[in-house]
Parts: sequence; structure tokens; C-alpha cells
Amino acid sequence: MLLTLAWGSLFFPGLFVLCTWWLRRARPEWPYYDCVMISTRVVSSAQAVLATGSGIIIIRACRNVVSDRHWLSREYVWFLIPYMVYDTYAMYLCEWYRTREQNRRHFLTIFRNFLSKNRLMITHHVVILLVLVPVTQRLRGDLGDFFVGCIFTAELSTPFVSLGRVLIQRKQQHTLLFKVNGVLTLTTFLFCRILLFPFMYWSYGQQQGLSLLQVPFRIPLYCNIANAVLIAPQIYWFSLLCKKAARLFDTPPAEKDG
Repeated sequence: MLLTLAWGSLFFPGLFVLCTWWLRRARPEWPYYDCVMISTRVVSSAQAVLATGSGIIIIRACRNVVSDRHWLSREYVWFLIPYMVYDTYAMYLCEWYRTREQNRRHFLTIFRNFLSKNRLMITHHVVILLVLVPVTQRLRGDLGDFFVGCIFTAELSTPFVSLGRVLIQRKQQHTLLFKVNGVLTLTTFLFCRILLFPFMYWSYGQQQGLSLLQVPFRIPLYCNIANAVLIAPQIYWFSLLCKKAARLFDTPPAEKDG
């Protein structure tokens, strides 16, 4: 546990520093904010690839969705904790550089703007650290590694979301790459963050000889509540992505380029 925490504490900030340093050397004409923002997206994508890979390994290893075990289901959570702490600071750092390049505001003003603009994501990180970590590491006992692996695969959409943000920052919304990435973002988000939950219910039903509609009534109430809490922000974020996609494809070409 301690070794994994240490590796995570070194890996994510270290990758961020390395990316920022390389971008400053490779693209000296870019604003510092761009380098910092892109570096945070690279780190987020790296974490997403690691989480998704870990999730797939766990899912494939667990034939019994309830009782089968895999060491990654616990070990990767310890690796994830430093990332959540780092990412919260990285979001603040992006806000600080963005605001400082526009005008010199006071620290408290910048911090208030950071909390206001990122309140949902900050809440997401705090819930993971204070609720989901104790549940996955202690409270669930020796059950449910398969479902932890499923939750890990929800990160598959993150690299596409990150690429979209980078393209917007570099004013590449008019490109074919941006449109293709938008389709991939919506597709991976839908399958890995929304339909993932029915898939977990279906997998449990297959194991227990139940239909999908029977499963919610045969599992503990707290499981349904936990899943509802997890899927609610995903549905909200997906609705925002759909609205952005609709605006993109409904906007006339001349307006997009402007």
C-alpha cells in the first residue's frame, strides 16, 4: 500500500512537470497557461489508460462477478489516491495561470473562481477520496472486484474529452479531427459511463439466473443508492456533451471559423 501510494505521488506530478517542461522547450511561443493545461490533460489521459487497462484485466479475470478476486482492484485504488489530490491542485494551477495571464487578480478571487467553476469536479474528487476509497478498500470486504474493475473502465472516455479540450484551447474546433473526436467522446462516454451500470446489473443477473429487471429488487438497497449517486453526475456531464455537440454541428461554417 505505502509503496503504491509513493509511486503514485511521484508518477503523476512528475509526468506533469516533464510534459510542461517539454512543451515550454518545444513550443516557446505558446502561453504558459496552454502548456500547463495541455500537461494536465496528458496526465489525465495517462491515468485513464492505466485505469481502463486495470479494469479490463480485472473483468477478464473474474469469472464469478461476486466472489472472484484480483489484486489490481485494491492496489490501483491506492495508486489513484495521489492522482485525485494532484488533479485538484492541477485544476487550481490552470485557473491561476489562466487568470494571471488575463489580469492580476488577488489570490482569494482566483481561489473563489476556481471553486465556482470546478465545484462539481471537486465534489467528485472529494466523494471518491472520502467515500469510494473506504468502500472499495475496507467496507466491501472480499466481494465485488469485478464491479470495481467495471468502474475503472469508465475512464475510457477521458482521453477523448481531454483531446477535445486541447483542440478548443488551440482553436481547432473547425478541424475534422475535432469532429471525429467529438463522436468518439460521446460514444465512449455513453457506453463506459452510462450503459456501464446496466451492464453491471446484467452481469450480476447472469451469475444469479435473474433478468436485468429483477436485479434491482434482489440486491441490497444501498447498492442501488450507490449506483444512482455514481450515475447521476455522468448523466449530467453527458447532457452537457450532447448540447455542445449539437451547437457544433448546428453552427454555420462561417460562424465556426469566426
